[in-house]
Parts: sequence; structure tokens; C-alpha cells
Amino acid sequence: MNNTLDKNEAIKSLVRTAVESYATGFQARHEGEVDNPEGTLNMKIHNVFIAALGSDIQYYSALVRSLDSSLGNMLEKLAINIAMFSYDVKREVQGPLAPEQTSKIADLLEKYKRRELTPPSTDDYQPLRVKPTDHKLSVKRHDSDYCLIDKETGENFLIELKIGGDLDNKKARSEKEALLEQFAILSNTLPDDQKIKIFFATAYNRYGEDKPWRQERVRQFFADEELLIGRDFWNFVCKSDDGYKTVLDAYKENAHLITSALDSIKDTYLD
Repeated sequence: MNNTLDKNEAIKSLVRTAVESYATGFQARHEGEVDNPEGTLNMKIHNVFIAALGSDIQYYSALVRSLDSSLGNMLEKLAINIAMFSYDVKREVQGPLAPEQTSKIADLLEKYKRRELTPPSTDDYQPLRVKPTDHKLSVKRHDSDYCLIDKETGENFLIELKIGGDLDNKKARSEKEALLEQFAILSNTLPDDQKIKIFFATAYNRYGEDKPWRQERVRQFFADEELLIGRDFWNFVCKSDDGYKTVLDAYKENAHLITSALDSIKDTYLD
């Protein structure tokens, strides 16, 4: 119990530090650019059709786009730091990949595209676990959002995180391809009994938490058991059934730091 409490407090501390750092940096960056015509906000306010709606709308339109992008980056880094409590975290996968494995992946993705295999299943790519006999293998490297190794069980997890989960078909296919190549590389380098799982994750459910996640463009290429949406993602990286609540509660407790920064930026640009 004490270890759980200590971990929860550590996660809360990470969230608090992340929000404080983000708010300070976001405010300093934008206020420092107020007289710079090529500053982040100034470069986004020249849409004459938005400007015609008034200076407030013009400002908020530019700020929200900047906030959405940078906040997503902060959440991704926060999740990595939280994951380090329970997992060894790597940001790349490198190793041998056989031509026949690449061919199997291409064939599988084409079947998903044509909906010849629907719904997708994790069983579809288990043949990639068979180590190739050809010793003339190419070495391939992938940047990975999250390559996690459970410190207790040794299980390997490959996670592609898209904060809101909005992907078109082409991107969904390419994300699955990258994950399957990483899966194959790990299969070639790890013992046969070493578990490897892949996931597509989002930091929040764009349809509303506890509501069905209906991103069909992703579901065409990813199985239900490969999805970590919103609460499931945070519970996973925290390795706790209360992970999502712990993170969200701590974020809400410190969100006033961001709103204060936004108020200050508003005063700088609109006064």
C-alpha cells in the first residue's frame, strides 16, 4: 500500500511540475514574441476572414491552435516520465528485418485496406514472430513514441500515441506498418517466449470519456485489443487502475497556472 501511495504522490508531483513548466514556458514564449512579426501568434492572425470577425476572435483563433499543439507535446512528455516508474522506456527500435517479413506486412496492410480482413486481429501478424532463416538481413531503425519493457514481467509494448486520435486512412496504415516492422524487429532479437504487444493510443477520448470511440479510419487497421483510448492509456502508463484519475485530478489542481498564463498573454496582445 505504501508503495502505491508513494507512486501516486510521485505521479502527482510530475504532473504539477509539467504544468508549471509548461505554463511558464508558454507565457514567456508568446509574450516575448509580441513585437516579432514572425512570432507564433502574429504569423497566425493574418487570415483576413478571421480578422473581420474582430480582434478578440482573431487572437483566440490563433492562440487556441498554438495551445492545442504545444499542450499535446507536454502531455506526451509527461506520459513518458510517468511510464518510467513501471517500465524501462526506449524511444527507438533497431535491428534486423527480413524481406519476407516486409512482404508479409505489406500483404496484411493491403488486406486491411481492402477490408478482406475485418475486423483486424492480433492473430493476423503472429507469423512475424517466426525468426527468418535468411542471414542476409537488413538493419532498420524506427523512432518510437513508446517502446516499454515492464520492469516486473519483461513484457514488451510498442505504443503509437496520437493525442486526439484523428488519423486519415493513409496515416493509419503507415502507423500500423511502422508498428508491425518494430514488432518484427523485436521478434528477431528477443527470445521466442518474450511477449510483445502493439498499441494505438490517445491521451483523451475525442468522443467523450466513457463513450464509444468510433475512429473508423483507425479501426480499419487496428484491433480492439490494440487500442488504449483516454483512460486506458493513462492507466496503462501509470500501471494502475486509478492512473487516469490520479493524472487528471493533479492536472485540474494545477490548471489555474495555465489559465493565468493565458490571461497574461491576452493582456499583452489585446491591451
